[in-house]
Amino acid sequence: MNDEFKRKLPGLVNTITGNYKESEFFFVKEDTPFPDREKIIEIIRDIRRLIFPGYFGNEHQNIYDPSYFVGHMLIHIEDELYKQILAALAYSNNGELSKTEVKSKAQESTVRFMEQLPDIQQILISDVQAAYDGDPAANNKEEIIFSYPGMLAIFVYRIAHVLYELKVPYIPRIMTEYAHSRSGIDINAGAKIGNNFFMDHGTGIVIGETTEIGNNVKIYQGVTLGALSTRQGHLLNGVKRHPTIEDDVTIYSNASILGGNTVIGKGAIIGGSAFVISSVPAMTKVNVVNPALSYQGPEMGVNDWVI
Repeated sequence: MNDEFKRKLPGLVNTITGNYKESEFFFVKEDTPFPDREKIIEIIRDIRRLIFPGYFGNEHQNIYDPSYFVGHMLIHIEDELYKQILAALAYSNNGELSKTEVKSKAQESTVRFMEQLPDIQQILISDVQAAYDGDPAANNKEEIIFSYPGMLAIFVYRIAHVLYELKVPYIPRIMTEYAHSRSGIDINAGAKIGNNFFMDHGTGIVIGETTEIGNNVKIYQGVTLGALSTRQGHLLNGVKRHPTIEDDVTIYSNASILGGNTVIGKGAIIGGSAFVISSVPAMTKVNVVNPALSYQGPEMGVNDWVI
């Protein structure tokens, strides 16, 4: 330690500890640990092993009865997930619930999540099929499960969304931000996404919290399903801010579709780089010919809009 820093050290210590005392998010609750991010990531990986056995572990179902593996994994996941849900609920509890009630709620949320794992698995199987059907570059479904960033992102989203619906705090966002960091795809856990969903390439896709997406939807890299100006900030919490995308819609790269009142009708096709802030009828093609042009209307061609 050099002499100059040694002289300044007491002042630095006092200033930083003073910041601790002044800010509301330092040492808020004694003896109440925050959920463990690394443990939550391990839970994601364990669920992935359970749903896709043999892909991300050394499981070989042809060697032993798979029911042993499934039972072991379910017990392990339930135990670890309960600990993290308990920590999340305890940390977010502002005195409304007793410790006993927090534990009871954590147990209930954990069991309800575990009960939905078979349904999550079935939906993910439909997502793998959608990727295989929608990507001529896919050699096989194993390749999609192993390596597609969109598959990782939708897998984590499917898990996080169930916890979001169960009103478990912190954990859904920790999960989706982990997927975001790994895939470059940002899906808020609150979004509602139907079956057979495929993100081709995927990088840079953003799907906001109140987005609703139907079945058989395909979107490409750089697509934003977002909100209009959010200058009101947290006052908009709980308000429908993001668009609704109906069944069988295709959205090409770098399109932005914004606003809670914006509905993209069934079977519509949104061209690359489109900027859409109003609803589009079903079976309509929105094409970008010149970004300086505004909507020309259906007279440009049957169900063809040019922007």
